[in-house]
Amino acid sequence: MTDSIAFDAEVDASGLTCPLPILRTKKALAQLQSGQVVKIMTTDPHAKGDFQAFTEQTGNTLLAQYQQDDTLIHFVRRR
Repeated sequence: MTDSIAFDAEVDASGLTCPLPILRTKKALAQLQSGQVVKIMTTDPHAKGDFQAFTEQTGNTLLAQYQQDDTLIHFVRRR
């Protein structure tokens, strides 16, 4: 399903709690061009809602979120 999403950067925020996954994602997005995608791996149980709010507030696009074992994977496209 989401294995087909191509990404240009990857952030491993496993073991980190809010706001660190979002801050690391913002830093990664700043290095990308418009339209490029970052894959973020988190273990914070609140990350799903955090990334939904983050993309709404920043105008970036949340392409997908899915659970893989204890890790939540997010794909965000830079605006």
